[in-house]
Amino acid sequence: MYAVFRTGGKQYRASPGDKLKVEKLPGAEGETILFDQVLMVGGEGEPSLGSPRLEGASVTGKVLRQDRDDKIMVIKFKRRKNYRRTRGHRQPYTLVEITGINAG
Repeated sequence: MYAVFRTGGKQYRASPGDKLKVEKLPGAEGETILFDQVLMVGGEGEPSLGSPRLEGASVTGKVLRQDRDDKIMVIKFKRRKNYRRTRGHRQPYTLVEITGINAG
């Protein structure tokens, strides 16, 4: 069984046992998170599609880690003008293990 759900402006396809990096969510390590914006549930037989969401469907997950991603360098450069700017950025994320899918 799998589900497609939305969180942090992105959509994720997940099955029980999957580990996903999602946009930073509130919650400490070990807490349970409920994703209620489920767009589709599939697996055995025909998939159930929502328009836009499935009512009563949810995906539960367990927070494994709150961390920041690898650094990316943002560089601005204009040739022959002696203009160079360098900035670094580390995006925060939450590592979630999917524990269950409720089809509603």
